[in-house]
Amino acid sequence: MSRAGLDKDPREVAAMFDGVARRYDLTNTVLSFGQDRRWRVATRRALDPKPGERVLDLAAGSGVSTVEFARTGAWCVAADFSLGMLSVGRKRGVPLVAADALRLPFRDGAFDAVTILFGLRNLADPGQGLREMLRVVRSGGRLVVCEFSTPTWQPFRSVYLNYLMRALPSIARAVSSNPDAYVYLAESIRAWPDQRGLAELIAESGWSSVAWRNLTSGIVAVHRAVKPS
Repeated sequence: MSRAGLDKDPREVAAMFDGVARRYDLTNTVLSFGQDRRWRVATRRALDPKPGERVLDLAAGSGVSTVEFARTGAWCVAADFSLGMLSVGRKRGVPLVAADALRLPFRDGAFDAVTILFGLRNLADPGQGLREMLRVVRSGGRLVVCEFSTPTWQPFRSVYLNYLMRALPSIARAVSSNPDAYVYLAESIRAWPDQRGLAELIAESGWSSVAWRNLTSGIVAVHRAVKPS
């Protein structure tokens, strides 16, 4: 097993996630000090799924976030291109679809809302991914992106970046089935746009009414947008 590079070759990224699938959710909880649950709840509240709505949870991994959204009574489908992650998620009781985020196997306007948690930065072309999400959502439909971002307080930002590059890979060695994958995680977070930069990318991809909310001092940001009518 190995880690993907920042060129985000889809085969390398999928293979990397296949390699960490078995303990991925546990590792995320440990590395985030339990904040991952809070981030999922915040994403569900931003998405605000209604009973009977059709929701696409993209880059859903094992479907732990899909289960969170389905609690609202919405019909939620988990889509991911890692077969290993989807295999782990079979026990969760939600629909699972193997899908490439850059070429989604859904018709135009098939969903009322789409969300992607910690997956947009793993796409070879995030802009194309955002345009595909726009395509499969109805007019007036909603997008919520939960992604790692840039801490807003400079002294904390320095501590956080030091944690990413030094402590995170060390902790991953104790709990992950592929610690090298978390070196990629740290590198991809450092290379990712800040809150405003991601908002601009979302708007450039055709979405409107883009706004964001910082979580955990900006370690994570939840961006919201709407498909123009």
